[in-house]
Amino acid sequence: MAKDKEWYFYIVRCKDNSLYSGIAIDVDDRLREHNRGTGAKYIRGRMPVTLVYSEKLNNVSEARKREAQVKRWPKTKKEQLVLGFPRLSSE
Repeated sequence: MAKDKEWYFYIVRCKDNSLYSGIAIDVDDRLREHNRGTGAKYIRGRMPVTLVYSEKLNNVSEARKREAQVKRWPKTKKEQLVLGFPRLSSE
């Protein structure tokens, strides 16, 4: 595992409107894995998923801490977080 590289904490929205959060070095690659069904088991029956939030962190430790923090939040608080995430003009 690349401990000293920049890591990302991310949240995706599943087709059932649930939110899934995780960490990755390359969020785009991880999103492709999720949508191929080779990512997390939770997502396999809830594809396709769409990226709704990501933030860059300095290392894997910070990313894991942020993931643990957000996973403890209620969905309403997570929804508030993703509201501020920039969207592409086509979305």
